[in-house]
Amino acid sequence: MSIEATKGQKVDLTRGNPGLRSLIVEISWRASADMEIDASAFLLGADAKVSGDDDLIFYNNPVTPFIRYKDMPASGSSGLKHFEIELDQVPSDMMRIAFAITLYNGESRRQTFGQMSDAQCRILNRITGEEIMRCNLGNHFSVETAVVVGELYRYNADWKFSAVVAGFEGGLKALCGNYGIEVEDEPAPPKTENPPPRQEPVPPPPPAAPPVPPLNLNLKKIELKKKGDSINLKKSASGLGELLINLNWTQRQGGGLFSRKGGVDLDLACLYELKNGDRGVVQALGNLFGSLQQPPYVMLDGDDRTGSVKSGENLRINGSKVAEFRRILIFSFIYQGVTQWSEADGVITIRQGDGPEIIVNLDEHDNRKGLCAIALIQNVGDETFSIERVVQYFSGHREMDQAYGWGLNWVTGSK
Repeated sequence: MSIEATKGQKVDLTRGNPGLRSLIVEISWRASADMEIDASAFLLGADAKVSGDDDLIFYNNPVTPFIRYKDMPASGSSGLKHFEIELDQVPSDMMRIAFAITLYNGESRRQTFGQMSDAQCRILNRITGEEIMRCNLGNHFSVETAVVVGELYRYNADWKFSAVVAGFEGGLKALCGNYGIEVEDEPAPPKTENPPPRQEPVPPPPPAAPPVPPLNLNLKKIELKKKGDSINLKKSASGLGELLINLNWTQRQGGGLFSRKGGVDLDLACLYELKNGDRGVVQALGNLFGSLQQPPYVMLDGDDRTGSVKSGENLRINGSKVAEFRRILIFSFIYQGVTQWSEADGVITIRQGDGPEIIVNLDEHDNRKGLCAIALIQNVGDETFSIERVVQYFSGHREMDQAYGWGLNWVTGSK
């Protein structure tokens, strides 16, 4: 039988469910479409602080060996986020996991959680799907732009959940400051209101331990560091806007990648598949530069043949046509020159409106192959693009096509 928890209440999870090892913390709400709400989890030690930047679980750092963040599909004005936790794999020095929701640019947009409705948190047995606990977040908010929903915490050999339901002004920056993360570009740690109370005593930190300096989190740049890392770009009230994919690389003189006379020509390109079944490639090779206003709604700005153009090469995607796309595979290939990726310092930057820059560094190398699939962009609901890091090397276009099932016919081309 599910337990109805209220603000401030503590609920036993494992004591009454001795076989519970895998659970889901689900947070849901209703809000207007122009309110961009995100969920996050802070992995906390005995001092109620994070110990490293990997201890913030959110859309750009979604997976550890014991917790997984998932942005679940929701209809209309609903929002739904999942955190899957394997309790028996949580490190012994990790005492609490705090779950929070934040409102992006709430202050500048004059939006607060007082405008949110039907918000609740549920805890489910991930194996059986059975609901263990439900907490209605109620009407406790007015000017807040960040909310600590609750904390999963150890108590002796058991796990409990504390329904904190405490709000902050200052959004994610204030929340990060509360847990030991200093966000860049902030002149001073923001003042918080109603910090989440300590619901149970926990062992104090070792007396001799020096204070942990705050971590730095840059909200203006998000790096997809590992294969499979992904992030969602959502359509807002003003639309998704134009996506600009930039390739920049370094022209090094005197050896390595550029030891062959004439240097190297590193090209940016993409495979595209529209929902109507149209498939093709946008690239300088064969003068297939595409179009922004007509299918395929993707266009290559130009062709940097030396690496000396400061702006690099750019692919532009018409975000207002997101519903027309099925998937786009961003790739780069060496048209001329020696295949020494390790010396190219290649970096892909994806920009969208006033959102954070998304960075994919080509820091994994296979110098035997001349083509690299970099990022896979997929339509995940007609209003959202999912961008996933792949960084996988191939001997050429045909091999990459076969790996991703595009089914195009390839012939030798030239510029």
